[in-house]
Amino acid sequence: MDRRLTPATDRVALDTLRDRLDRPAYTAGRPARLAAPLTDLLTAPDGRRDRQVVFGTDLTVIDIRDGFAFVQSGLDGYCGWLRADALTDDLPAITHRVTAPATHVYPAADMKRPERLSLTRGSRLSVTAIAGGFAELADGGFVPAQHVGDQLADDPAQVAETMLGTPYLWGGNSRSGIDCSGLAQLALTECGIACPGDSDLQRDAFPVTDDIRRGDLLFWPGHVAIALSPDMMIHATAWQMAVIRESIPDAITRIDAAGDGPFQGARRPG
Repeated sequence: MDRRLTPATDRVALDTLRDRLDRPAYTAGRPARLAAPLTDLLTAPDGRRDRQVVFGTDLTVIDIRDGFAFVQSGLDGYCGWLRADALTDDLPAITHRVTAPATHVYPAADMKRPERLSLTRGSRLSVTAIAGGFAELADGGFVPAQHVGDQLADDPAQVAETMLGTPYLWGGNSRSGIDCSGLAQLALTECGIACPGDSDLQRDAFPVTDDIRRGDLLFWPGHVAIALSPDMMIHATAWQMAVIRESIPDAITRIDAAGDGPFQGARRPG
């Protein structure tokens, strides 16, 4: 079983694994939601970052240890440890998402008040009303109305382009820092296309295509980009430590020359 997608620790597993995985205990899990703007999903309590989880993500809590919770993300099934104090059991209905690259939550419908939180694109919100240029949240916060939406996007490449210039961050999933697979997941998820969290899982999730069209995913070993056209792409790259546009032929040549190839072709999401 892939560690990243297996909802089990060394001492407890989800009930769904009873017949496949031997553990001292099993659990139905407890529903929770991320209440922090952003948190790392770790390989172990105080371990290495695998990915990140953004505000409003629904989670299943499987184990608690030393102030950390082992969870499975409702977004993509990814499992890992995060700080237990970042969770909430308050689960009002999700109605909107942050559609700007980033935004702020204010304590009142007043942009001159000190912000309460900073949120990244893709954060999930429970909006109770929209008035006076602000969306009011179920917990009493206020977000600029032009930064939220209740409809899916229709162009993954355009979503990715809103993140141009974002710093590269290994395992990152936010405007503060994002990696190649985080950018691909954000772009597809915002368009209602289910997408795994890591590039190897993404490569296996979608069918091969012989031509390249806008919105296709382009793969190298350990790397993924999004096609803007048959000859241009966008990706989060450690080469420039940022989200950039780049010519596809130039990228193939550059990556091969660096010894990080070969180009593994294109896949076409749903």
